[in-house]
Amino acid sequence: MRTKFFAICILLCVSFAAAGESNSHDLASMERKLNHIESNGRSSHPDETPTVFTEPEVNAYLASDNVRLPAGVQSVKLEGEAGVISGRSRVDFDRIREGSHSSNPLLSIFSGVHDVVVVAHAHGAGGRGQVHVDLVSIDNMEVPRFVLQLFVEKFLQPKYPELGLDSQFKLPDRIDTATVGPHELTVTQK
Repeated sequence: MRTKFFAICILLCVSFAAAGESNSHDLASMERKLNHIESNGRSSHPDETPTVFTEPEVNAYLASDNVRLPAGVQSVKLEGEAGVISGRSRVDFDRIREGSHSSNPLLSIFSGVHDVVVVAHAHGAGGRGQVHVDLVSIDNMEVPRFVLQLFVEKFLQPKYPELGLDSQFKLPDRIDTATVGPHELTVTQK
């Protein structure tokens, strides 16, 4: 189930997002909290006490060997504010596009290695997660939404059908709510 939980984090950044150094204390804390979420999710009457994941814990986990990032995404660093997640990464678009070609000149911006920032509104309620990608910038240049939609449809959705600029999905491990706050993510289970 860890993979599903962090697939959500990856989804929040549309599989993009810059490297955070792994802190062993934060990593160990994150692993304990993930173990709790998993075991609590298997309980017939889960403990509804909120579990709070801090930004350093999430970033330590994403920087660890516990998460296999998609090909082309060199590293991920997430930052949370009230209802908003920002992701930063260095992305090799040629690796992402491997095996797919397009003659559309609008998609030519998605080549080479670039710094990418994704900003998305995200929350979970009633066991369902929702993500709306607000903007994506490549090397500090905002990508027009219609061009981004073309990229997602042509290169990402064939590999990750659940990804989109507006996504809804079932939360794993009986997670009922997920609330992004300043530098933290709070989840409750039912």
